Amino acid sequence: MPLALLSSPGFGERPTAEAAIEAARAALARGDGIDGEMKLRVALDNGASRRDVAAWMGRAYLEQDNRDKAREWLAPGNFSPAGAADGWRALGLLERLDGDLEASTRAYGKALEITPNDASLWVEVGRMRYVGGEHRLAIEAAKHALSLDPGNVRALEFRGQMVRDRYGLLAAVPWFEQALLQDPRDVSVLLEYAATLGDLGRASEALTVTRRVLELAPGNARAYYLQAVIAARAGNYDLARGLLMRTKGELDWQPGVQMLHGVVEIAKGNPSAAAEALEAVLRAKPDSMRARELLARAIYLAGQYRYATLRFAGDIAREDASPYLLTVVARSYEVLGERQKAGELLDRAARTPRPALHVVPGQGRIGEMLAHGQAGAAQAVAESDVREDPGFYDNQALAGDVQLALGHPVAAQEHYAAAAEIRMPASLFRRRFEAYVMAGDLKGGKDLVEGYLRQNPTSRPALRAAARLAIGTGDMPRASAILTWLRDTGDARDVQLLCDLAMVQAGEGDIEGARGSALAAYRLQRASPLATQALGYSYAMLGDRAEAARALLDKAEAMVGSTPLIAQARRQLRSRQPA
Repeated sequence: MPLALLSSPGFGERPTAEAAIEAARAALARGDGIDGEMKLRVALDNGASRRDVAAWMGRAYLEQDNRDKAREWLAPGNFSPAGAADGWRALGLLERLDGDLEASTRAYGKALEITPNDASLWVEVGRMRYVGGEHRLAIEAAKHALSLDPGNVRALEFRGQMVRDRYGLLAAVPWFEQALLQDPRDVSVLLEYAATLGDLGRASEALTVTRRVLELAPGNARAYYLQAVIAARAGNYDLARGLLMRTKGELDWQPGVQMLHGVVEIAKGNPSAAAEALEAVLRAKPDSMRARELLARAIYLAGQYRYATLRFAGDIAREDASPYLLTVVARSYEVLGERQKAGELLDRAARTPRPALHVVPGQGRIGEMLAHGQAGAAQAVAESDVREDPGFYDNQALAGDVQLALGHPVAAQEHYAAAAEIRMPASLFRRRFEAYVMAGDLKGGKDLVEGYLRQNPTSRPALRAAARLAIGTGDMPRASAILTWLRDTGDARDVQLLCDLAMVQAGEGDIEGARGSALAAYRLQRASPLATQALGYSYAMLGDRAEAARALLDKAEAMVGSTPLIAQARRQLRSRQPA
């Protein structure tokens, strides 16, 4: 036997198989798969059978992210009585990671037969159920885990994550803090806590927590990533890039990390590197409009104009192509000298201003049915899915989308409310708010927005909705404050927002401010009727550029017809004409 193994921690001078196995289990409890494997091999050398170590050897390989080796030890299910519960549990995790949820359910079921009152096992069962779409059962598993052991760190962490999904950021904080009272050194909980504080805008607190993580786990990649997010939000892209480099690529498989790479590289003037990262995001999340638009910008900034027209040809052919994407491709055609194509795309971008909320179902069979005018069939399929599994978030949310697309906001809200009992992401918030708007339910919309902002005070969709409500009720100072903050913290190129801000500023009597906002919007998108009429209106109110105002108003009216804003601006111009 090698001398190094004999003298390794946990052994005396003459290790027994039993002592080696116990030392291996202690190593695995620390998350050290390599040390665990080493000690289990000592156990085998000292008379332990394969059956005696199979459960923990499989776990050791799982800790090393070597699933093939783990399967060799776990799949036969040949475990000693002492290791059976841990063996089935490790196999359940392996099957979940490999995507076989039926096999995972069977394995976890066998583990529960042996240790039905293990709170941490119930947490793993809950996570498996959540991944499999059994959302209500996952919530029940989390609650049951806490009933078995109210102080279980893993159960508190899981419940905090689920509360964050359902109720929002602020509601999750006490759960993570309770978990940390049980174990202040738990790195997993510290990272969840830091991420939640960062999303709440409590950057200094989040930074303190990540530094604590790095004290406990030097080089922890996720801690550096969270610090990079904080730096990027503060506009310090040099620091953000340096922190991302310190992750050493360990998290590059995550779309969110690649998205941050893309944002940082664009900000630092490296569009080619940004494009590479954003392509990785789209491979993982092909429906991400944000990534698609950033990619288009990166390709344009890299001077790859022809490639931009080819890369996004399929996207701009779609009826729901975003105005931003249309504009970027149009600018590429302009540089290439193909002005007719550029003009056609700019006209389309102007005719289809980006909506504040996205409510139309996207890909999938139901989306295809709606796209082909088969509304009745889409509704029937969606309702059938809900009846089959009412506890599945996607079923309820999609059924709500169908009802909203059909113009039935009250029915949509019923499904959305059921989905919100499971979780409440920003995308569902948007659709619920739009349903209230469509139904004319001002109180419902206000309650939704205020409740969401209490839990998620920096949510941009909720702040946009709050600004819409403020404009609708005539609270211009509140609308102005919200829209100005959004503009100054990342939305300075949002034409719709700038136009809204211009009108709010005009309503407050700040005509110079209105002109500045409208001019910024017009420079971004000269073919936009919103920007055109906003700038024409501001010129008319100021009275110093009457001819320019008339030309802009004529242009806007040619695009969208007469609007109350255009009519008011024309009255203002006539009132200034000499008698």
